[in-house]
Amino acid sequence: MGAAPAFGALREHMAVHIPDDLIEAYRKAERVVVLTGAGVSAESGVPTFREAQTGLWAQYDPRELATPQAFARNPRLVWEWYAWRRSLIQKARPNLAHYALVDLEQATPHFLLVTQNIDGFHWLAGSRDMVELHGNIARTKCFDEGHIVGWWPETDDVPPRCPHCGGLLRPDVVWFGEGIPDHALRAAFDAAASCDLFVSIGTSAMVQPAAQLPLIAKRMGAKVLEINPQQTAISLVADWALQGTAVEVLPALVRALGFPTNAIDGAQQSSTNDE
Repeated sequence: MGAAPAFGALREHMAVHIPDDLIEAYRKAERVVVLTGAGVSAESGVPTFREAQTGLWAQYDPRELATPQAFARNPRLVWEWYAWRRSLIQKARPNLAHYALVDLEQATPHFLLVTQNIDGFHWLAGSRDMVELHGNIARTKCFDEGHIVGWWPETDDVPPRCPHCGGLLRPDVVWFGEGIPDHALRAAFDAAASCDLFVSIGTSAMVQPAAQLPLIAKRMGAKVLEINPQQTAISLVADWALQGTAVEVLPALVRALGFPTNAIDGAQQSSTNDE
């Protein structure tokens, strides 16, 4: 899949203390919802929205490219910017945090992963019960009709044209000024309102409406766990706020719970073989 991040992203860190009452609460939980943000992909080497603006693209404000208006004005420019961003993501790969979440999903009776990330690494790692709030940069859809398009004829058109209606194709991501798809938002809110444990990982708790999810869970009686290197607004309401990166904390959590670590072990073995 191209160049990989440093091996450290697939190596476990020093021992992380997981509180006994958190272990007990997780083991008792029937329904767990996990919200992930950019911090989960940080150690995969994926640049953030603004960090990606280098080289020829440094002159552009990403907030002026990621809008329907920008696409309407200059669809070729926006398409080529996203093609460049895809190329950056293809040089990276999932890290241990992604694989640890796969192990958690497989050991939890009812588990939903809600991600704000568009890189697709959760899917590549093996997560399946998932809501991608902001879409997936690897997918393409019709600008006019909104349906996902998996194939189109090779032409010189940039962007390419929809094979069904002839409209322009665009990335399947949520742009500024667009709403999150109703089905995705409803699934996330319903799960947050009915879960026993809500886990917020690597997110600043600033982006709405995702920032409401842990508050809804807390209001409905769920326990809330935050995993983040810095304190956020969620820290104030969380039952546990573990300070550390997702790569540091999540594998330690899986092991402390005594859950099988098939995904973690497989990723580490694969990385060792690649060295």
